[in-house]
Amino acid sequence: MPKAIIVGCNGQDGTLLFDLLAAKGYMLLGIARTGLRIHGCTWTTHIDIGSYDDVCRVARSFLPDEIYYLAAYHHASEDEANSDSDLFHRSFDVHLHSLVNFLDAIHLHTPATKLFYAASSHIFGEPESEYQDEQTPINPICVYGISKAAGIYACRYYRSTHSVFASVGILYNHESPLRNERFISQKIIRGAINIKNGTQDRLVIGNMQSIVDWGYAPDYVDAMHRVLMHKHADDFIIATGVKHTVQEFVETTFGLLDVDWQKYVVTDPTLLKKKSRKFVGNPHKLHNATGWQAMTGFREMITLMVNAQLEACCAEK
Repeated sequence: MPKAIIVGCNGQDGTLLFDLLAAKGYMLLGIARTGLRIHGCTWTTHIDIGSYDDVCRVARSFLPDEIYYLAAYHHASEDEANSDSDLFHRSFDVHLHSLVNFLDAIHLHTPATKLFYAASSHIFGEPESEYQDEQTPINPICVYGISKAAGIYACRYYRSTHSVFASVGILYNHESPLRNERFISQKIIRGAINIKNGTQDRLVIGNMQSIVDWGYAPDYVDAMHRVLMHKHADDFIIATGVKHTVQEFVETTFGLLDVDWQKYVVTDPTLLKKKSRKFVGNPHKLHNATGWQAMTGFREMITLMVNAQLEACCAEK
């Protein structure tokens, strides 16, 4: 029975990956800030990923075949991160320092373990190319991107210096019904349903022309697993390679609900806290290496999310 540790098991990706690997027969240890999630094992000891001793202990005891490092600090959802200094410290604690604990534990105690690190398209900052690939210069301009880029360099260092199997997935926007409500996808879907139900009179969007490479999260966690099944550790873009605007997302969502979006949607650029950037990935390297491709189209993804939210609304009544 293969064994895996999922760091950040309670988020969208961690939840989906846990279920995917459980279905494949894995023994699983999921680590989250709020506690542990296990499948096929009896581990009960608290693990602080910021503690080098804790991480080394779990590596020696659990002897994982794979580690998926999905933990992330999203400052937009953390009100207490009210200064650049605080944001840098919190971001680097999660995206670099705790990651290095796992990389070093593998190097010293479980050299056969493979590690996947979830990075982000934000590492590219303001890319000049229409599509980004693994050769696009890393040039982050936000704290999230800077700290995620540092994690990539740490993986590359342990890969080249200590022969640790440390692969990186550079993830583009990916959605599912588990997506947090603060993201634009859920804001649109929940707003449209509320408008249809008469509990909301308008939906305010910052920029309808923002371009996004949107994928379906279950497809993306499948990509994570495929990356670790590849014979060589490497860096891979995980994206659809297809661009859509926020307006297309709005039109599709309201169309599925048979509501005229133009009567209810207004734009307010003052809502935008950051400049809109065009992140569209080129996943050809991943496809050539593993055969992966996004299986769920844009309209199908939105349909799945709308139906899930409608079911949740019915359950609440």
